[in-house]
Amino acid sequence: MGLGHSIKRIFTWWDGQTYGTQLWTSRTGTKVGEDAQGNIYYRNADDSRRWVIYNGEMEASRVSPDWHGWLHRTWDQPPTELALPQKPWQKPHQPNLTGTPGAYAPAGSLRRIPPVERKDYEAWSPE
Repeated sequence: MGLGHSIKRIFTWWDGQTYGTQLWTSRTGTKVGEDAQGNIYYRNADDSRRWVIYNGEMEASRVSPDWHGWLHRTWDQPPTELALPQKPWQKPHQPNLTGTPGAYAPAGSLRRIPPVERKDYEAWSPE
């Protein structure tokens, strides 16, 4: 971690926590828990503020529904203290994959690799 990384942490927030956030978290934050992606969740002493320090890219869709509910005060107990019941039909949480190679591509999409051959369509060509 060189000088460039240190200067970047002073001014940018989208690529990790800034020094100000790190200082504020160390002074006022109490660690509540950590999710499967390595994101760490905090609250202050009187529980008037709750926040997350992301492990890697700061993308809100990386917060699981359990932790999202706690952050937004849908429930008071964090998932580390009271886990939400999981239904058998529920799938594991995934972040938003739009714009990534893992994004959904329907049948016939040009982004699908290998492309699916469509038998229900015949291209028109002038004769």
